[in-house]
Amino acid sequence: MDLSVVIVNYQTFELTKNTINSIFEYDYPFSYEILVVDNASGDDSLSKLQGYFKDKVKFIASSENRGFAAGNNQALKVAKGKYVLLLNSDTIVWENTLENIYNYMEKHSDVGATGCRVLLENGELDKACKRTFPNVKNSFFRLFHIPTKSEDDNYNLDNLPDGEVYEIDCLTGAFMFIRKDALDEVGFLDETFFMYGEDIDLCFRIKKSGWKIVYYGKSKITHFKGASSKKQKSKLIYEFYRAMYIYYKKHHAHESLFITNIIVYLGIFVLCVLKLFLNLFKKKS
Repeated sequence: MDLSVVIVNYQTFELTKNTINSIFEYDYPFSYEILVVDNASGDDSLSKLQGYFKDKVKFIASSENRGFAAGNNQALKVAKGKYVLLLNSDTIVWENTLENIYNYMEKHSDVGATGCRVLLENGELDKACKRTFPNVKNSFFRLFHIPTKSEDDNYNLDNLPDGEVYEIDCLTGAFMFIRKDALDEVGFLDETFFMYGEDIDLCFRIKKSGWKIVYYGKSKITHFKGASSKKQKSKLIYEFYRAMYIYYKKHHAHESLFITNIIVYLGIFVLCVLKLFLNLFKKKS
Protein backbone atom coordinates (compact mmCIF):
# COMPACT_ATOMS: atom_id res chain seq x y z
CA MET A 1 0.00 0.00 0.00
CA ASP A 2 1.40 3.39 -1.02
CA LEU A 3 -0.85 5.85 0.81
CA SER A 4 -3.21 5.75 3.78
CA VAL A 5 -5.61 8.69 3.98
CA VAL A 6 -6.83 9.30 7.54
CA ILE A 7 -9.96 11.38 8.21
CA VAL A 8 -11.62 11.99 11.58
CA ASN A 9 -15.38 12.49 11.49
CA TYR A 10 -17.39 14.16 14.23
CA GLN A 11 -20.99 14.90 13.27
CA THR A 12 -20.01 16.10 9.80
CA PHE A 13 -21.66 13.70 7.36
CA GLU A 14 -21.95 16.09 4.41
CA LEU A 15 -18.49 17.59 4.84
CA THR A 16 -16.81 14.21 5.30
CA LYS A 17 -18.69 12.77 2.33
CA ASN A 18 -17.55 15.66 0.11
CA THR A 19 -13.96 15.30 1.29
CA ILE A 20 -13.86 11.59 0.44
CA ASN A 21 -15.59 12.14 -2.90
CA SER A 22 -13.00 14.76 -3.83
CA ILE A 23 -10.37 12.02 -3.50
CA PHE A 24 -12.39 9.41 -5.42
CA GLU A 25 -12.98 11.87 -8.24
CA TYR A 26 -9.51 11.28 -9.71
CA ASP A 27 -7.31 8.35 -10.70
CA TYR A 28 -3.88 7.88 -9.14
CA PRO A 29 -0.67 6.09 -10.18
CA PHE A 30 -0.39 4.59 -6.69
CA SER A 31 -2.45 2.40 -4.39
CA TYR A 32 -4.30 3.96 -1.48
CA GLU A 33 -6.79 3.32 1.31
CA ILE A 34 -9.11 5.70 3.12
CA LEU A 35 -9.64 5.23 6.85
CA VAL A 36 -12.39 7.21 8.57
CA VAL A 37 -12.45 7.37 12.35
CA ASP A 38 -15.77 8.39 13.86
CA ASN A 39 -15.07 10.17 17.14
CA ALA A 40 -18.23 9.00 18.93
CA SER A 41 -20.37 11.44 16.94
CA GLY A 42 -23.59 10.50 18.71
CA ASP A 43 -25.63 11.24 15.58
CA ASP A 44 -26.26 9.16 12.45
CA SER A 45 -23.25 10.47 10.50
CA LEU A 46 -21.28 7.22 10.85
CA SER A 47 -24.12 4.97 9.69
CA LYS A 48 -24.87 7.32 6.79
CA LEU A 49 -21.22 7.34 5.71
CA GLN A 50 -21.07 3.55 5.96
CA GLY A 51 -24.19 3.24 3.87
CA TYR A 52 -22.97 5.72 1.28
CA PHE A 53 -19.41 4.40 0.78
CA LYS A 54 -19.92 0.78 1.86
CA ASP A 55 -16.66 -1.21 1.49
CA LYS A 56 -14.82 1.54 -0.43
CA VAL A 57 -13.78 3.10 2.89
CA LYS A 58 -12.55 1.51 6.11
CA PHE A 59 -14.39 2.76 9.20
CA ILE A 60 -13.29 2.81 12.83
CA ALA A 61 -15.92 3.65 15.45
CA SER A 62 -14.64 5.21 18.67
CA SER A 63 -16.57 4.45 21.84
CA GLU A 64 -15.72 7.90 23.20
CA ASN A 65 -14.41 11.21 21.90
CA ARG A 66 -10.89 11.56 23.30
CA GLY A 67 -9.94 14.31 20.88
CA PHE A 68 -8.58 14.86 17.39
CA ALA A 69 -5.11 13.46 18.09
CA ALA A 70 -6.46 10.29 19.69
CA GLY A 71 -8.90 9.82 16.82
CA ASN A 72 -6.17 10.02 14.21
CA ASN A 73 -3.95 7.67 16.20
CA GLN A 74 -6.55 4.92 16.06
CA ALA A 75 -6.22 4.88 12.27
CA LEU A 76 -2.45 5.34 12.29
CA LYS A 77 -2.09 2.13 14.28
CA VAL A 78 -3.63 0.10 11.44
CA ALA A 79 -2.57 2.21 8.43
CA LYS A 80 -0.73 0.14 5.82
CA GLY A 81 0.62 2.91 3.61
CA LYS A 82 4.22 3.89 2.94
CA TYR A 83 2.88 7.41 3.42
CA VAL A 84 0.06 8.71 5.61
CA LEU A 85 -2.11 11.72 4.83
CA LEU A 86 -3.83 13.36 7.78
CA LEU A 87 -6.75 15.17 6.17
CA ASN A 88 -9.47 17.26 7.81
CA SER A 89 -13.08 16.25 7.20
CA ASP A 90 -13.93 19.78 6.00
CA THR A 91 -11.60 19.89 2.99
CA ILE A 92 -11.76 19.42 -0.76
CA VAL A 93 -8.71 17.93 -2.50
CA TRP A 94 -7.89 19.48 -5.87
CA GLU A 95 -6.89 17.56 -8.98
CA ASN A 96 -3.25 16.34 -9.06
CA THR A 97 -2.59 17.42 -5.45
CA LEU A 98 -2.05 13.94 -4.05
CA GLU A 99 -0.16 12.75 -7.12
CA ASN A 100 2.17 15.75 -7.15
CA ILE A 101 3.05 15.50 -3.48
CA TYR A 102 3.42 11.72 -3.66
CA ASN A 103 5.90 12.12 -6.54
CA TYR A 104 7.76 14.84 -4.64
CA MET A 105 8.11 12.65 -1.56
CA GLU A 106 9.31 9.75 -3.72
CA LYS A 107 12.08 11.94 -5.14
CA HIS A 108 13.13 13.47 -1.79
CA SER A 109 13.83 10.73 0.74
CA ASP A 110 15.02 13.25 3.36
CA VAL A 111 11.57 14.87 3.60
CA GLY A 112 9.51 13.62 6.53
CA ALA A 113 6.32 15.57 5.84
CA THR A 114 4.89 17.80 3.14
CA GLY A 115 1.94 20.17 3.07
CA CYS A 116 0.22 22.03 0.27
CA ARG A 117 -1.33 25.42 -0.34
CA VAL A 118 -4.50 25.52 1.76
CA LEU A 119 -7.20 27.89 0.56
CA LEU A 120 -10.15 29.10 2.59
CA GLU A 121 -13.67 29.07 1.18
CA ASN A 122 -13.23 32.66 -0.06
CA GLY A 123 -10.06 31.74 -1.95
CA GLU A 124 -7.66 33.39 0.48
CA LEU A 125 -4.67 31.52 1.88
CA ASP A 126 -5.10 29.74 5.20
CA LYS A 127 -1.96 31.11 6.80
CA ALA A 128 -1.65 28.08 9.07
CA CYS A 129 -0.39 26.01 6.12
CA LYS A 130 3.14 27.51 6.26
CA ARG A 131 4.49 28.62 9.62
CA THR A 132 7.53 28.86 11.79
CA PHE A 133 7.48 27.23 15.20
CA PRO A 134 5.90 29.43 17.87
CA ASN A 135 8.15 30.94 20.50
CA VAL A 136 7.68 33.54 23.21
CA LYS A 137 8.52 36.48 20.96
CA ASN A 138 6.59 35.68 17.78
CA SER A 139 3.62 34.40 19.78
CA PHE A 140 3.50 37.70 21.69
CA PHE A 141 3.39 39.70 18.46
CA ARG A 142 0.75 37.41 16.99
CA LEU A 143 -1.56 37.14 19.99
CA PHE A 144 -1.63 40.88 20.57
CA HIS A 145 -1.78 41.73 16.85
CA ILE A 146 1.43 43.74 16.96
CA PRO A 147 2.91 44.27 13.47
CA THR A 148 6.57 43.42 13.00
CA LYS A 149 8.89 43.89 10.04
CA SER A 150 11.37 41.34 11.31
CA GLU A 151 11.44 38.12 9.25
CA ASP A 152 12.56 36.28 12.39
CA ASP A 153 9.24 37.11 14.03
CA ASN A 154 7.06 36.37 10.98
CA TYR A 155 5.15 33.40 12.38
CA ASN A 156 2.98 32.94 9.28
CA LEU A 157 5.82 33.40 6.75
CA ASP A 158 3.91 36.06 4.84
CA ASN A 159 7.17 37.12 3.19
CA LEU A 160 7.47 33.83 1.28
CA PRO A 161 5.56 33.17 -1.98
CA ASP A 162 2.40 31.08 -1.74
CA GLY A 163 2.86 29.15 -4.99
CA GLU A 164 6.39 27.78 -4.63
CA VAL A 165 8.14 24.88 -2.90
CA TYR A 166 10.47 25.33 0.07
CA GLU A 167 11.37 24.02 3.50
CA ILE A 168 9.48 25.37 6.51
CA ASP A 169 8.96 24.49 10.17
CA CYS A 170 5.30 23.72 10.53
CA LEU A 171 2.30 22.47 8.55
CA THR A 172 -1.39 22.54 9.37
CA GLY A 173 -3.10 19.39 10.59
CA ALA A 174 -5.75 19.94 7.89
CA PHE A 175 -3.29 18.39 5.39
CA MET A 176 -0.13 16.59 6.45
CA PHE A 177 1.41 14.13 3.97
CA ILE A 178 3.81 12.17 6.19
CA ARG A 179 6.40 9.50 5.48
CA LYS A 180 5.48 6.49 7.61
CA ASP A 181 9.18 5.87 8.43
CA ALA A 182 9.37 9.33 9.99
CA LEU A 183 6.15 8.74 11.92
CA ASP A 184 7.40 5.40 13.22
CA GLU A 185 10.59 7.11 14.38
CA VAL A 186 9.07 10.06 16.25
CA GLY A 187 5.78 8.52 17.35
CA PHE A 188 2.16 9.34 16.64
CA LEU A 189 0.22 12.47 17.63
CA ASP A 190 0.48 13.47 21.28
CA GLU A 191 -2.91 12.70 22.80
CA THR A 192 -2.32 15.21 25.58
CA PHE A 193 -3.61 17.71 23.01
CA PHE A 194 -7.38 17.32 22.65
CA MET A 195 -7.43 19.49 19.56
CA TYR A 196 -5.16 22.30 18.34
CA GLY A 197 -1.39 22.15 18.75
CA GLU A 198 -0.92 18.47 17.96
CA ASP A 199 0.15 19.33 14.40
CA ILE A 200 2.80 21.82 15.60
CA ASP A 201 4.07 19.34 18.16
CA LEU A 202 4.37 16.57 15.55
CA CYS A 203 6.22 18.85 13.12
CA PHE A 204 8.59 19.89 15.90
CA ARG A 205 9.44 16.26 16.66
CA ILE A 206 9.85 15.38 12.97
CA LYS A 207 12.30 18.25 12.38
CA LYS A 208 14.13 17.57 15.62
CA SER A 209 14.78 14.03 14.39
CA GLY A 210 16.50 15.36 11.28
CA TRP A 211 13.71 15.10 8.71
CA LYS A 212 12.78 18.04 6.49
CA ILE A 213 9.31 19.56 6.38
CA VAL A 214 8.29 21.07 3.05
CA TYR A 215 5.56 23.42 1.88
CA TYR A 216 4.47 22.42 -1.65
CA GLY A 217 2.63 25.50 -2.82
CA LYS A 218 2.09 24.24 -6.38
CA SER A 219 -0.80 22.04 -5.26
CA LYS A 220 -3.93 22.93 -3.31
CA ILE A 221 -6.86 21.94 -1.16
CA THR A 222 -9.79 24.01 0.04
CA HIS A 223 -10.44 24.15 3.79
CA PHE A 224 -13.92 25.17 4.97
CA LYS A 225 -12.92 26.76 8.26
CA GLY A 226 -15.58 28.41 10.40
CA ALA A 227 -15.68 32.19 10.13
CA SER A 228 -14.00 33.95 13.04
CA SER A 229 -17.04 36.15 13.57
CA LYS A 230 -19.22 33.19 14.51
CA LYS A 231 -19.86 32.41 18.14
CA GLN A 232 -17.41 29.73 19.27
CA LYS A 233 -18.05 27.00 21.75
CA SER A 234 -16.32 27.66 25.05
CA LYS A 235 -14.75 24.20 24.86
CA LEU A 236 -12.91 25.10 21.64
CA ILE A 237 -11.59 28.35 23.08
CA TYR A 238 -10.40 26.57 26.21
CA GLU A 239 -8.65 23.83 24.19
CA PHE A 240 -6.93 26.42 21.97
CA TYR A 241 -5.24 28.09 24.92
CA ARG A 242 -4.70 24.80 26.73
CA ALA A 243 -2.76 23.62 23.65
CA MET A 244 -0.51 26.69 23.92
CA TYR A 245 0.24 25.81 27.53
CA ILE A 246 0.99 22.15 26.73
CA TYR A 247 3.25 22.99 23.78
CA TYR A 248 5.23 25.63 25.66
CA LYS A 249 5.65 23.46 28.75
CA LYS A 250 6.75 20.49 26.65
CA HIS A 251 9.24 22.21 24.34
CA HIS A 252 10.31 25.53 25.86
CA ALA A 253 9.77 25.72 29.61
CA HIS A 254 12.87 23.67 30.46
CA GLU A 255 15.15 26.13 28.64
CA SER A 256 13.51 29.33 29.86
CA LEU A 257 13.92 31.34 33.06
CA PHE A 258 11.46 30.69 35.87
CA ILE A 259 10.11 34.24 35.68
CA THR A 260 9.65 33.88 31.90
CA ASN A 261 7.61 30.72 32.41
CA ILE A 262 5.41 32.44 35.00
CA ILE A 263 4.77 35.35 32.64
CA VAL A 264 3.94 33.02 29.74
CA TYR A 265 1.58 30.87 31.79
CA LEU A 266 -0.12 33.94 33.26
CA GLY A 267 -0.46 35.48 29.78
CA ILE A 268 -2.08 32.35 28.39
CA PHE A 269 -4.49 32.20 31.33
CA VAL A 270 -5.49 35.88 31.04
CA LEU A 271 -6.02 35.63 27.27
CA CYS A 272 -8.12 32.50 27.69
CA VAL A 273 -10.36 34.09 30.33
CA LEU A 274 -10.70 37.27 28.25
CA LYS A 275 -11.63 35.34 25.10
CA LEU A 276 -14.17 33.24 26.99
CA PHE A 277 -15.71 36.39 28.46
CA LEU A 278 -15.93 38.20 25.11
CA ASN A 279 -17.41 35.08 23.51
CA LEU A 280 -20.42 35.36 25.83
CA PHE A 281 -21.50 38.49 23.95
CA LYS A 282 -21.17 37.10 20.41
CA LYS A 283 -24.34 36.24 18.61
CA LYS A 284 -24.95 32.62 17.72
CA SER A 285 -24.63 31.88 14.01
